[in-house]
Amino acid sequence: MEQFMEHFEQWGAVVFFILVYGIALLFIPFYKKMQRKPASTFLAFVVAFAIEMHGIPFSMNIIASIIGRSLPEGVLWGHTLISEIGYLGLYLNIIFACLGLLMIIFGWYQIYHGYWKKVKGTGHIVEDGMYKYIRHPQYTGLMLIALGMMLGWLTLTNLMIFPLMIYMYVRLAKKEERDMIDEFGEAYVMYKKRTKMFIPKVI
Repeated sequence: MEQFMEHFEQWGAVVFFILVYGIALLFIPFYKKMQRKPASTFLAFVVAFAIEMHGIPFSMNIIASIIGRSLPEGVLWGHTLISEIGYLGLYLNIIFACLGLLMIIFGWYQIYHGYWKKVKGTGHIVEDGMYKYIRHPQYTGLMLIALGMMLGWLTLTNLMIFPLMIYMYVRLAKKEERDMIDEFGEAYVMYKKRTKMFIPKVI
């Protein structure tokens, strides 16, 4: 147990992970006020993850105080289910983080060079690249990053924040789509019918 506790109270690592995962938000647009609350939820998820991974294991302390004994490593603290899957969760975390960040960056690039050019009178519905398969690749990217973090180091806090984050981004996506229909009319309705929201051919 003591060797695992050496993983904590590394506040430099806490700041490092917050900055690394927080980079994703630099490529998410904030030109509308409604986009700030979902982003704040994602940031809260990242902060909770970083603190419980390298700062203080709140989940373990809370549950241990309730049940009177510490949980085994991998159950709401430590590398997720490490005794069952080893470091597979950690590797999946890295893969999901890289994939999610790429989706966010390329999504930003396509939106910047497509839709945002409306200021110059040349803006249009972005339907190529990732947008050919899903309508909100950036939000899918954020969800992938968050899912990977839980596969790598699941905590009670993140388990509670994750569904809230999904709810807020789904609600935001639907609001944005209503705005797009107001702006582009039938053209966006047709795009919406042939393209899934977050996962190709699923939803």
